[in-house]
Amino acid sequence: MTAADRPGTARPTLLRMERVDKTFGGDVVALKGMSLEVRTGDFISLLGPSGCGKSTALRLISDLLHPTAGRITWTEGQGVGDLGVVFQEPTLMPWATVAQNVWLPFRLRGQPYSSVRDEVLEALKLVGLERFQSSYPRELSGGMKMRVSIARAMVTRPRLILMDEPFAALDEITRFRLNNDLLRLKEAIGCTVIFVTHSVFESVFLSDRIVVMAARPGRVITELSVDAAYPRDDAFRTSSEYAGYTRRATDALHEAMGEAA
Repeated sequence: MTAADRPGTARPTLLRMERVDKTFGGDVVALKGMSLEVRTGDFISLLGPSGCGKSTALRLISDLLHPTAGRITWTEGQGVGDLGVVFQEPTLMPWATVAQNVWLPFRLRGQPYSSVRDEVLEALKLVGLERFQSSYPRELSGGMKMRVSIARAMVTRPRLILMDEPFAALDEITRFRLNNDLLRLKEAIGCTVIFVTHSVFESVFLSDRIVVMAARPGRVITELSVDAAYPRDDAFRTSSEYAGYTRRATDALHEAMGEAA
């Protein structure tokens, strides 16, 4: 791990949300005054109760929604074309093979499969699915489908990956395994991640920054730093250090839920 990779080390800014509001239908305030600086190499978890605007924040960053007030700015030379997105459901095309699903971002750019085959197979290798390139989604388990979705998001080597509760529907053992794999993949491609979750335990294991949000209106309550070194493994999950960070995040989440009441 280099100095620039250590949690808490100053890194170049990738994007900023500055006093962002988002209102739906004129009176439903999804976000109010959200400010967030995302630095290159960050792993940020947005943690909070349902309705606090976590997913709305991701959609604003990805340009699927536009702010009602405030602004989102990227550093020079970067933008929404340089990101990948992983949703809570894998959203795979059932009629397409695993490799064809991963090829989709290139296909949308007009690049034929033959020209990017190596990149597709490398992405599948990174998620452990190179032997399933010709399989169809119906032949895969839930965890394998999510791996395909992650491979599709990272195949173009984006600077930023947005993940909206991607492991929420999976069993705990599969979820732990994919948490481990996600950190390995992040290191392999050197990306930045913004990850939405309801789970304190998941946020502490994955993140170097946890942004705790409250609802009605959706807003940031506090930000916690997790300064534990990467790589993290199962030993970290049972350490006193992990327990301490978990208590802090739990207390902050309880505060956020109290403020939303």
